[in-house]
Amino acid sequence: MEILWWLAPSVVVTVLAMVWVGWLGRDGRGEVDRDVAAERMAKALRAEHQGLRQASPRLNRRPDRSSGVAARAPRANASGEERRTA
Repeated sequence: MEILWWLAPSVVVTVLAMVWVGWLGRDGRGEVDRDVAAERMAKALRAEHQGLRQASPRLNRRPDRSSGVAARAPRANASGEERRTA
């Protein structure tokens, strides 16, 4: 049991941090009116969608560079079925 005493300071700090965060996050602190919150959310969602509409297509996109890994097409065996290996 004595060997576990080195854990005591970290346990105490963790419990104190949990109590502190629980105290700060309790109900009733910094309440925002539901209508105001809904309006803020609607404004943010509209701004996000407007940015997506204005995006230009990438017509001059260069092809991806090779990764150096060769991939072979599957070969058919004598019966005409593709052979799959893991």
